[in-house]
Amino acid sequence: MRGIGRTTRGAIEQLEKAPAHLRKVEIEADQFRVNGYSEIEREKLNLINSTYKIFEQLENYKSETIYFEQQRAINQVRQWVFQQALQGTLGTLNSTLNNELHLCTISANIGLFEVIKEITD
Repeated sequence: MRGIGRTTRGAIEQLEKAPAHLRKVEIEADQFRVNGYSEIEREKLNLINSTYKIFEQLENYKSETIYFEQQRAINQVRQWVFQQALQGTLGTLNSTLNNELHLCTISANIGLFEVIKEITD
């Protein structure tokens, strides 16, 4: 009977220790749960920050693209204006040269006629 008494005492001691052990396990479980929630919150904040940074980068790319397109449009307009100015200048220059050439030709012909008139007189 002594062996049964020891076993019974051991079981009773184990039963007495069980609530304390259960509390310890519950506390550890709560700590894991709290740590898990904290980790989830950290990950959530990291994702929000990462998304915000990506959004800022996209906004910067958008601004750079708009600026680039504006500069390209301005350069196209400048080129067109320059071409128009060159064409107008070339037209004026050709017209002036043609007029001067006509005047020189007329002057030369008048000079020839005067020489012919002097010879024939």
